[in-house]
Order: sequence, then C-alpha cells, then structure tokens
Amino acid sequence: MNPDFIKLTEITKVYPMGKTGFPALKGISLSIDRGEFIAIMGPSGSGKSTLMNIIGCLDSPTSGTYLLDGEDIGKNSDKELTRIRNKRIGFIFQSFNLLGRQSAMDNVLLPLLYSCTTLRKNRKRITTEALERVGLSTKLRNKPSEMSGGEQQRVAIARALVNNPEIICADEPTGNLDSQTSHEIMEILRGLNKKGRTIILVTYEADIAGYTQRIIRMKDGGIIKE
Repeated sequence: MNPDFIKLTEITKVYPMGKTGFPALKGISLSIDRGEFIAIMGPSGSGKSTLMNIIGCLDSPTSGTYLLDGEDIGKNSDKELTRIRNKRIGFIFQSFNLLGRQSAMDNVLLPLLYSCTTLRKNRKRITTEALERVGLSTKLRNKPSEMSGGEQQRVAIARALVNNPEIICADEPTGNLDSQTSHEIMEILRGLNKKGRTIILVTYEADIAGYTQRIIRMKDGGIIKE
C-alpha cells in the first residue's frame, strides 16, 4: 500500500445557518492508504456524508488541507475538480440516481460522454463489459422501472466503474435494499477492493461495515474512534 494516498488535515466544514453557521465537520484529520476499504459510521447528522463528499470532491472544506496522492485538492479550480471526479472517482448512492427513462446501457454510458480519453467507438464495449461485470448481461436494455432495487444498484455500480476510477465513494449503497441483496452488493464491492480499488463506504449498519478493513466512527462532526 502507498501510505497517505488520501490525507485530510484539520478539515472543517461550516454551512451557512443563523449568525455563526452550522459546523458539520470540526477539524477532521484522517489518512487512507491506496487500496484500503474503509467504513465511515455514525448517527444522522454526525458529518459522515459531508466527509465523504469532500473526499469525493463533490464539496469543498471551509478550512484545512486535502491531499490526494500528494496533490493539494484545495488549489484546484472547479473545472479541475470536475476532471478529478470524472477520471479518478466513482460514486454509488443509496437512491441509485439513475435516469428513469434511460436503459441500463444508457445510464452506464453517461460518464463516458464526458471522458476525453475514451474513444467513441469503444464506449459501447466498455459499457457492456461494466454491466456484465456486475451480473447484468441480460438487462442491458431494461429501464430502472423494469429492474429490482438490487439490479438498479448494480447498474449504479457499473456506472461508477465505467471510467475505471481509483476510488469508489459509496454513500449508504445498501440503505434501500433487503438483507440478502445488501450482502450481494457488498460482495461486489469487496471483489473490487481485492482488485486494488480504494473504497470509502458510508453506512449505519454494523454488519455492512464488517465487510471493510477499518471503521471510522463519527459523532457531532468529529472522529471519536477507529
């Protein structure tokens, strides 16, 4: 492993609210190795999703330093942050975030439309391979309404993988799924981690966190235990 692949130092996040604002994160310092599989746990309002959003470059800290593989993320423009997200980070959400009128193929293809490195002629092959990897080779033309919750989440995972990211940020990816399907999704994520991807998982479920290598526990905007 490469130490300090992700390194956060004294990260704060204050959202505008009232006269002083709401401090969602209060001086978070955290290091994540390349290839680690970690869980971030905590009650609602503890700051776990805010922390993941900052790691995933979806949000910026109010103060502190975020180094990604040695690069100071805080010095990047919005355009550069978009490039980092598209190239290096894949996202999986609890609500799937699929386009309801589009097929599985079209949903997974979407990130490739914003990729400058993927040739147009290769997009269909790459998309098909991503869906086959998550066991959906027979559902390529199905729309989300024609699939179960577990199948929709597999589409979301395929979409997260299609640009071959180094990091996968998964925000409660099993929150809307039954127990058996949740464990099937976690087995997919564990398999991806074994192939070298760094995975950051937000969850409130202890059995789901048990699939990871390290658990970060949060409360009131701070880390209370590892």
